[in-house]
Amino acid sequence: MNQDQELWRVTSGARCVACVMRTCCSGAELQVIEEGSIVLRELYPMKSDLYERARLLEAQYRECGQSSFFSEGA
Repeated sequence: MNQDQELWRVTSGARCVACVMRTCCSGAELQVIEEGSIVLRELYPMKSDLYERARLLEAQYRECGQSSFFSEGA
């Protein structure tokens, strides 16, 4: 059984980026969703590693401000 948990959300104007953890019996998947599309997907065997990566991504995304961290040329 899969479970989703939103870890953080950053909104800038009309843009919205969210980080979601999906868990199942095989581990945890980190997904970053920007404007309705998954732009990053990473699999982790341990949730602690996923949480650490999520915090790092949130800090990096907030530093980028209005520009998309995941778009080409960023």
